[in-house]
Amino acid sequence: MNQPFTVAIDGPAAAGKGTISRAVAARFGFAHLDTGALYRALGVKGGDPVAAAQSLASEDLARDDLRSLEAGAAASRVAAIPEVRAALLEFQQRFARRPGGAVLDGRDIGTVICPEAEVKLYVTASAEVRAQRRWLELGGDPAQVLAEVRARDERDMGRADAPLRPAADAVILDTSDLSIADAVALAVAEVEKALRP
Repeated sequence: MNQPFTVAIDGPAAAGKGTISRAVAARFGFAHLDTGALYRALGVKGGDPVAAAQSLASEDLARDDLRSLEAGAAASRVAAIPEVRAALLEFQQRFARRPGGAVLDGRDIGTVICPEAEVKLYVTASAEVRAQRRWLELGGDPAQVLAEVRARDERDMGRADAPLRPAADAVILDTSDLSIADAVALAVAEVEKALRP
């Protein structure tokens, strides 16, 4: 496929959007972008964050240290700069329309970054299920993990700039009671439907 084809996958933390995005990209041979990694890459890159955002390249996203605590702390600092967000908007839109197809996952892909995406999925699950998944991944106090998931949802859904919400034409994929294989199969079916001539 040489023409652009964009799959936008949004949803709250621990709903499964990253897992589904990677699987869909692999299944169709599309490029994949975890948009949260952009802010981490800028934080790790250092220097002037606006200049770094304007010159961000795919290689910057392949670094081994993007999941470090330092990268996360730096990401939250640069994410608050409006000029950084504007520069990253352009990067994400260019990535989305590259030839050969692209899958982007985040919180505002279908609503802000790629409102014209050929496929829009909103991957969600109950707060309790997502907290359980996060707890299995990271450990800690289960009640505290649930409180953090709910607080994150409130922040993401309540912010003035690009709040987390499904696009009007997004397909809602609730993974609360689905296996990974079943969730991926449903996402793949939506992409296949959109690819049919």
